[in-house]
Parts: sequence; C-alpha cells; structure tokens
Amino acid sequence: MTDSIAETISFDDFLKVDIRVGRIIEAEPFPEARKPAFKMKIDFGDGIGIKKSSAQITKHYRLDELVGRQVLAVVNFPPRQIGPVMSEVLTLGVPDEDGEVVLLQPGHDVPPGGRLF
Repeated sequence: MTDSIAETISFDDFLKVDIRVGRIIEAEPFPEARKPAFKMKIDFGDGIGIKKSSAQITKHYRLDELVGRQVLAVVNFPPRQIGPVMSEVLTLGVPDEDGEVVLLQPGHDVPPGGRLF
C-alpha cells in the first residue's frame, strides 16, 4: 500500500530538516521498548558528536552487523523520551513489503556528519 504524498512544502522548509550521516558505534538490545527495538550510539563527527537513538530494526539487522554501519538521521529534532532512553536523533528508514524498517545509508563510505542535500 502506498500512502498519498504529503502536502507541498517550500525548499526553505526542507532546509530546516538537518539530515546527517553517522556511523553506529554501539548497538544493544532494548527490551523495555513496546515493540522490538535496538538502542544505538551514532557518531556524527566533530561538529555534532555521538548521539543516542532507538529503532525498530530487529527484523532485518543483528546487533553485531550494526556496529560500523553508516546511517542517515535527523539531528535537529528535540530529544524524545522512549521508555528509559532519551532518543537524540531520528534514524531514518523505509518500509519493506511487510512494513519492516530498512535503514537508509549512503551507497559509499562518506565522512561522518555530512549533510543530505
């Protein structure tokens, strides 16, 4: 099922969303989450640093294969309390045919902190 397209926004509105590339440096189980999820620490480089996130990505990813993987995340949303974890960034993904999350990542290794444009 495809959702309808969101309302039209200006390019300036798009520029307000700060999407950066980071490298997962730590991943662990998140048993307190309502739905199966992992807790992660993601390194966005010197300008942003290391941020915490949680993601419902247990269907397609194992903890041992997450560390070292580059991902895209929104870094300028306010922190959000998810159970006992304060999530500082929104790690981005798209749904597969079953609605399970597939992480967004660059096609090549890139420097941490690079902004999507």
